[in-house]
Amino acid sequence: QAHFVESGGGLVQPGGSLRLSCTVSGGTLDHYTIGWFRQAPGGERKWIACIRGSTKSETYADSVKGRFTISRDNAENTVYLQMNSLEPEDTAVYYCAASPTGGATLNSYDYWGQGTQVTVSS
Repeated sequence: QAHFVESGGGLVQPGGSLRLSCTVSGGTLDHYTIGWFRQAPGGERKWIACIRGSTKSETYADSVKGRFTISRDNAENTVYLQMNSLEPEDTAVYYCAASPTGGATLNSYDYWGQGTQVTVSS
C-alpha cells in the first residue's frame, strides 16, 4: 500500500518562504491527483491546492492563490508545495493526499500523509 510522507515544515517569519514535499513509497503518483490540505489549531482540515497526474493542471484555493505553487515530479514520486509570502494565518499542519478523481473535498482523497507543521511567527 502506498505510504505518503510530508516534509519541509518548520518555523518561518512572516513574509518568508517554505517548500513542502510529499513523497510516496510503495506506489506511484502518476495516475493520481495530489492535493494539499491544511488544518489550523482548532479548525477543520481544508483543501488549498491540487495537481492532476496526467495533465499536471493546478488548482488553488483563493486563500493561497498567487502565493503558493504546487508541482510534481512523477519520476521522483514527489509533489511539492512552494509557499511564499507566508502569513501568520498560514500556520497549520499541512497534509498531502491522493485522489483518483481530484477536487476540493476531503472524501475524494483515499491516501493521506501524517502531516508537517508550518508555523509563521516573528
